[in-house]
Amino acid sequence: MSVKMKENIGKYIKLEISGKKFIFGLLVDIGSDLWVIFNGNDYLYIPTIHIQNWQFLKPYEIDEINFNDEPEPIYNHNEEISLRKTLTAAKGIFTEIYVTSNQAIHGYIISIMNNYFVFYSPIYKTMFISLNHLKWLIPYTNNQRPYGLSNASLPVSPSNLSFARSFEVQIEKLIGELIVFNIGENENVIGKIQTINNNFVELISAKEDPIYINLHHIQTVHMT
Repeated sequence: MSVKMKENIGKYIKLEISGKKFIFGLLVDIGSDLWVIFNGNDYLYIPTIHIQNWQFLKPYEIDEINFNDEPEPIYNHNEEISLRKTLTAAKGIFTEIYVTSNQAIHGYIISIMNNYFVFYSPIYKTMFISLNHLKWLIPYTNNQRPYGLSNASLPVSPSNLSFARSFEVQIEKLIGELIVFNIGENENVIGKIQTINNNFVELISAKEDPIYINLHHIQTVHMT
């Protein structure tokens, strides 16, 4: 990251993220592939690849941000930050992630693989999340818990599955299983995985119709 870009740290900016999402706040840090924004309540860790554009906030826009006590970041300010380092630091911490649709996912990171990570959600259970599609993550602060759940409802080792090193191989391991892609954003991403050929996953729908989904457009996977 160029020194000139880092000169904007400490300034108030607005980012447009893939999917026409906007984030306002204080630019806290810039790493090799990650920006950190404090929005008045939380630190947002945003992969650079999903930043469509950015601009400085006008004074009246800054005045509209309500700043509470700034929590401690999860990374060491003295080190160059990156997405992988941030995911590693967030492992086991309750976290909000945004990947697809208009819906955030809450839970915690279990494992970080080559191009995806394993996430446990109290709603969706064990999920596989493509690193290429992660828009941002927000680690919880102040010992918050998703949905006010107890420890008994949030298992430390929630899955007996073994995890493949790559997202594509992990999906291959699910051939024959009933799965949901992309948090079930439509009925065409729910079904049984039949085969995988030439980067397309063949799903068998509820009415036994084959549907072919491009592997590169699969953002999340969880089993029914």
